[in-house]
Amino acid sequence: MRVCVVSDTHMPRRAKEFPHQLVEELEQADLIIHAGDWQTMEIYELLRTYAPVEGVAGNVDGEEIIRRFGKKKILSLEGFRVGLVHGDGRGKTTLQRAVDAFKGEQVDAIIFGHSHIPLLEERDGIILFNPGSPTDKRRQPRYSYGVLTVGDKLTFEHRFYEVKN
Repeated sequence: MRVCVVSDTHMPRRAKEFPHQLVEELEQADLIIHAGDWQTMEIYELLRTYAPVEGVAGNVDGEEIIRRFGKKKILSLEGFRVGLVHGDGRGKTTLQRAVDAFKGEQVDAIIFGHSHIPLLEERDGIILFNPGSPTDKRRQPRYSYGVLTVGDKLTFEHRFYEVKN
């Protein structure tokens, strides 16, 4: 299973359309995961033209997105349990808030967003993954999204690019 992982698209505020690098990945995806800050439900409608979509709401998302996706969930992907949360809140770092959201729950990986900072690390046997943002790199050198390959294990990779067009 090939999963395209995005977060913090902030569309149409930060981009009017998906960057072509991301579109190429979406066209190959079996599933798309969005870790919040969609901005509008139109982004969901556009993503689902490529593949089924799972996601959570972020701190800039309105009630319609919150009702549709919720703020936290655990996905079952071919026997693996993947936690999904945006990571916003007060106190602590985005990473620590994401980890704390699944404290006491059995997960193999946690996908989160919010910081726009790409991250891939393992902590206490749990893979932690932030895809960054495909449309709003903020202080990062490049735009990014993620690819998750689900097989005998979970394999996360970042895809980076300089221009969002």
